[in-house]
This record gives sequence, structure tokens and C-alpha cells, in this order.
Amino acid sequence: MTQNLNETLRVNGQQSRWHAFETQDSLNQAAVKRILTAADGAISKYGSFLIVLAGGSTPKSVYQLLSKEQADWSKWHIYHNDDRCLPVDHAERNSLMARQAWLNHVAIPQNQIHDIPAELGNIEGAKAYTQTLKGVRTFDLVLLGLGEDGHTASLFPNQAVDNSADAVPVFDAPKPPPERITISQNRLNNTHEVMFLVTGGGKQQAVDQWRSGVAIPATLIALEAGVDVYYFGVSLT
Repeated sequence: MTQNLNETLRVNGQQSRWHAFETQDSLNQAAVKRILTAADGAISKYGSFLIVLAGGSTPKSVYQLLSKEQADWSKWHIYHNDDRCLPVDHAERNSLMARQAWLNHVAIPQNQIHDIPAELGNIEGAKAYTQTLKGVRTFDLVLLGLGEDGHTASLFPNQAVDNSADAVPVFDAPKPPPERITISQNRLNNTHEVMFLVTGGGKQQAVDQWRSGVAIPATLIALEAGVDVYYFGVSLT
């Protein structure tokens, strides 16, 4: 496995560390290692590990690898950064993907897997998930992806940033389905670590914009500690 820390970049008040990988598999393996290391550290410090999952094909591959690992699963607490307002068993639900790829195969207690109830609709589902997050301490690790338009979670370009609650409804998303629920920018930033997983040439324009200072939604996630970007299939300029 080859990993290179290309550089640390600061744009729009966000510090980002860009890690290059030579293959998709090496990125996946490194992501798994990073997640397990974060889990061990959090469990040692807090007695629990709070992770926020991303949807998409790259995270799915990571989750499939995690399903084969040994960990202190009883201490893990699972959240999702967003989900689509579709039936629970719909193939496009992020929660279903994570369960099928990983969560159904390990011994995380069911009451510690917190799916977004997006089947209730974006308004009621967001209210319910805000209640789920009420009193939850700072997350340990947030996983995020990057859309071709620069979106992350369901924070989309040219849409007002809603920080009125920990989970907020999304209307008129530019990619279907239009109604979604996302954890808010402020709550996503209330975490100890963030790892973006960015793969594929289709993300090149978004990466170029990000690195050149365009205020795409991915730049809204700006921890004091910075964020890490694991990337494959795009080039840095």
C-alpha cells in the first residue's frame, strides 16, 4: 500500500490534508485502518466510538472490508450524515446500503445504529433525527464524500445553509430524489476528525474548485484540526 501526504492546503478558512493513493484498494485499506485506529482511541478515551457514515460507492467498499474486521463492536455508535426520503427498504437508502454491506454482519447493538428516519418525509424525519442527536457528545469521526458538483452530505451548491437544528430537511436537491435529510454543517463540524473519500475522474472539477478557493459545500466542513482527503483517480493542480 502506498500513501503519500501530498500537501496541506488552507482555503476559505479550511485546512485540508490531501493523501494520494495509487489504487482504489489501497485507499480502501487505508480508510479501514484509519477508522479502526480512531475507534480504538475513542473507546480508550470515552468508552465509546461515535462515527458518522457517508453514502456512495467508495464508502460501500470500505464498509464491506470493515465487515470482515475484528473490533470492539459493542462500543460503536453509528450515525448517517444524510439520507434520501424513500422507503426504508429502497435500494437508494444510505442506511440500507450500510446495513447490507457491513452493519448486519457485525455485533453492533441495534439500539446503537441510528438510521435517519427519512421515510417520514424530510420535515418530520429531520425533527426526529434532531431528537436522536440531542445530548450526543462530539462525534469521533465523520466520513464524507464529494459530489461532482462539490456537494457533501446533502449540502448542495446554491442552497442556503440551514443550521437551525442538528438535522435539517433538504428541498429541491439537484439530484434525485429532491427531498432529503442531512446533518447540518454545524453538527458535522462538531467532531474530532473528518475523512473525505474522493475517487474517480468525475470529481476532478470539484477538486479543482475546492483547491482553488471556490466556496463549494465541501469547504463548509472546517474543523480547527483540519480535514483529511483520501483521493484516487483525480490529479492535484
